[in-house]
Amino acid sequence: MTKVKITETVLRDGHQSLIATRMTTEEMVPILETMDEVGYHALEMWGGATYDSCIRYLDEDPWDRLREIRKRIKKTKLQMLLRGQNLLGYKHYADDVVNEFVDRAIANGIDIIRIFDALNDTRNLEAAVSATKRNGGHAQGCVSYTISPVHTNEMFVKLGKEIEEMGCDSFCIKDMAGLLDPYNTYKLVKDLKKEISIPIELHTHATSGLGSLTYMKAAEAGVDIIDTAISPFSGGTSQPPTEPMVAAFKGTKYDTGLDMDKLNLVAEHFRPFREKYIESGLMDPKLMGVDINTLMYQVPGGMLSNLVSQLKEANSMEKFEDVLKEIPKVREDLGYPPLVTPTSQIVGTQAVLNVVMGERYKMVPNEVRQLVKGMYGKTTVPIKKEIVDKILEGEEQITCRPADLIKPELEQARKDCAVYMQQEEDVLTQAFFPKVAQNFFKKRVERMYKLDLDLLNEEDSVYPV
Repeated sequence: MTKVKITETVLRDGHQSLIATRMTTEEMVPILETMDEVGYHALEMWGGATYDSCIRYLDEDPWDRLREIRKRIKKTKLQMLLRGQNLLGYKHYADDVVNEFVDRAIANGIDIIRIFDALNDTRNLEAAVSATKRNGGHAQGCVSYTISPVHTNEMFVKLGKEIEEMGCDSFCIKDMAGLLDPYNTYKLVKDLKKEISIPIELHTHATSGLGSLTYMKAAEAGVDIIDTAISPFSGGTSQPPTEPMVAAFKGTKYDTGLDMDKLNLVAEHFRPFREKYIESGLMDPKLMGVDINTLMYQVPGGMLSNLVSQLKEANSMEKFEDVLKEIPKVREDLGYPPLVTPTSQIVGTQAVLNVVMGERYKMVPNEVRQLVKGMYGKTTVPIKKEIVDKILEGEEQITCRPADLIKPELEQARKDCAVYMQQEEDVLTQAFFPKVAQNFFKKRVERMYKLDLDLLNEEDSVYPV
C-alpha cells in the first residue's frame, strides 16, 4: 500500500450531517480554488440531500451550484452521491428518469457517481451504473454498512463481488451511522482485498467516536481512499476531521500528500460558518459530540440531524430518547433495512408515529406500505408476517425489480413544468419533487419579473413579455 487518498466531504455530507444541508453556494464559492490546490482525490459536493435542500430551503438551483463549482474546480474530481433507483428523491423512479439524470449530471461536470441502494438490493444499482459507464463517468458501487443479526462480513464481501462484476470502477463501504469498529474494519477490508481488485473507499461518521481509529486500521488493511471533512464541519454526526488524518499519516507509507498550509486556509474559511450555524441553532450540540448510543440505535448523521429538526418543529423534543429506542424495534419489524436515505426516513417516521400516537402502527405512512410491499426492493430478511398482514391488509408483495413496474415518467414531468421550463434540467427537478419544484419555479419567475421591472424607465407603460 502506498499513499491513502482523501475525499473531502464538507461541500456535501459535512454540512448535511451537521446543519441539515443548509450551506449555501455563496458560502462555498470563495474557497473553491484553494480547495482545488490541496491535492484531494475528490470533492464530494452534490447529491444526497443537496438537491432537495437547494430548492426547498435555499431558493437555489442545484444545477447552478454544480456548474458554479465545476467552473472553479479544474484539477480535482467532483463526486456526488446517488441513491440508485431513488436518484435524489425518496421513491423509485423509472429508468428513463435515471438515464436522463445521469446524462445531465455528467454533462454538467460530475466525474464520480457513488451509487448505493438503501436495501443493498444490487438490482437497484444496475440502471444508474450502466448510465454512468455509458457517459464515461466513474461508477462507484456502494454497500450500506449496518449491524444486525443477519449482516456479516461475508455478506458484504459477496456484495462487493457482485458490484465489481456489474462493471463498477471502484467499491465503497458506506458506514453512514459510524458503526464500524477499527478491528472489524481491518478484517473486512482485508477480506475484500482478497476477493475484488477495484479500489476500495471507506466512508464513515464520527458519531460513535470510532471514526478516526477506524480509518487508521483501514489504511493498514490496504484501503485506497477515505472520506473526511475539514475540521470546522467534522466530528459528531459528520466525518472524522481531515487535518488530523493527514498529520497522522504524514511521513509514513500512507502519507496522503495533502498540502497542510492550504488545508489550514480551507479550515479558516469554514470556521466562521460553523459559528454562524451554532448561533442560529441549526448546528445542535446534540449532533456535535460523541454518542456511543449510535452503536445501539444505528441512527446515521443526516437522519439524526433531521430528526432533531423535526422534533423541534413539533415541540416534541422530550420524546427524542423514546423515538431513538423505538427505531431498532421498527427496523427489526421491517426486515433489518440499513438506516440510510430513504429507509432511514421511512423507519424514523414510523418510529415517531408509534411513539406520538401511543400505539404501534396505528398510523402507517404510504412509504412504509411501499417498503413492505417490496416497491423499494428486497429486504435483507423477509418482513415479519404479522407486520405484512397488518400493513398490506391482504395485498400481495412483489418480487421483481421494482423499477420494472414503473412506466416512463419524463414526458409527463416535461408537460408539468412546461410553462416554467428554462433549462432541460428543470424536467428532472419536476420529476423528483413535483410540488416543491412548482413553488421553486414560481419564485424564480417572480425574481426575474422584479429584476426586469427595476430596469424599466418611468415612461415604460407595458411590461414586455
